[in-house]
Amino acid sequence: MVRGLRRFLDLPARLAWNNILNYIWVPSIALAFAAWVFKLRVPVLVDGYWLFVLLTVAAVLVALRDYRPARTLLLALAPFLLNKLLEFILAGADGRLTTRLDQLVDSTQGFAITWLIAFIIIARSQKKGLEKERLQREEEERAKRLIEAQNVELERLVLERTAALTLQAEELRAALTELRTTQAQLVQSEKMASLGELTAGIAHEIQNPLNFVNNFADVSVEMLTELSEEQARPIRDPDLEAELLADIAQNLQKIHHHGQRAASIVKGMLEHSRASTGERQPTNLNHLADEYLRLAYQGLRAKDKTFNATLNTDFAPDLPLVPAIGPDLGRVLLNLFGNAFYAVRQRQLRGEAGYAPTVAVSTHQRGDQLEIRVRDNGSGIPEAVRQKIFQPFFTTKPSGEGTGLGLSLSYDIVTQGHGGTLTVSSEEGSFTEFLISLPVK
Repeated sequence: MVRGLRRFLDLPARLAWNNILNYIWVPSIALAFAAWVFKLRVPVLVDGYWLFVLLTVAAVLVALRDYRPARTLLLALAPFLLNKLLEFILAGADGRLTTRLDQLVDSTQGFAITWLIAFIIIARSQKKGLEKERLQREEEERAKRLIEAQNVELERLVLERTAALTLQAEELRAALTELRTTQAQLVQSEKMASLGELTAGIAHEIQNPLNFVNNFADVSVEMLTELSEEQARPIRDPDLEAELLADIAQNLQKIHHHGQRAASIVKGMLEHSRASTGERQPTNLNHLADEYLRLAYQGLRAKDKTFNATLNTDFAPDLPLVPAIGPDLGRVLLNLFGNAFYAVRQRQLRGEAGYAPTVAVSTHQRGDQLEIRVRDNGSGIPEAVRQKIFQPFFTTKPSGEGTGLGLSLSYDIVTQGHGGTLTVSSEEGSFTEFLISLPVK
């Protein structure tokens, strides 16, 4: 009974004084010795020892009353223990009951045994349920520990990934800073290249009237010297003096004319080079296109004296003024003209027979839009290149001759700065035409 009770209730783990049960046989020795000394009958000894064992079991169950199967076993044992206790008390000196009491005890004992068996079965069911719950809790604990371990691993991976992403972000920020610096340098380089072309064009444009001024001034000095010599002669020739004076007057008029021409060029360039305020002003596109066309052409001729091209202009008369930022739009035109002259010059250098470099500029009004067309008869642009021509840093020019920002900046100035459009059409080996469309209002 003790062995079964130990297994069923797991006494070694639940009861501190479990080892005392190993000596439950000791009282039987003590009772046997007492029976031999006091000449007691054996039934009394057996009943007494059996009652002692039942009370010990009840004490164990009371000690484990917090354990549900133990409480159920205590409830199961109670009627049987009570029956044995009454039987022991009511028994006579010979250990026997009267017939009437014996029948009463037997009937109650049957009920107590049935009760005991029923509740033992219930206790077994409870133990199985508790065991199942324990296994489920252990499984949940294992799952919880596994989840916690996975969470720890995930946190470690997240920290590693975060550190890697932080490092990548730092590298990207450094790369972006370097890219912005490089972009600023390239933009500045593009501006300086445009400024160089503009300066060369201005110098070449001013050079012509200055040459006329110098030439007519030299001729006028010679005529004045000749007039002075004629006036110093004893016999003067009035007709020669009058002719010299007329020529000198004519030369002075030409000097004045070309001086005014040089002054107008300088004034116009000062107007165009004035710092942009970002405010649009009414602008004459015909004058702007004509001025920058000549400047771009003279700028290229300043680099290559052998280059010549035909300039065709078709400016619409009475073209309305368009609100524009003059210097910015001038930079766009200078870039388009420069690209056009570069294209026809490159085709000319290939030595095609009968080829005549030609750059055409025209202006028209279509509804509420003013159009500027820049067309050249260069080699044209392949379809694959046209798809990328307005991308920043894309260029078809050799290294050192272009930054790839000219058309990109021009596109931004026209579309974002003026609300217009800039498109290109081309036929490879035949022509290229850029179309600027600006709203009149």
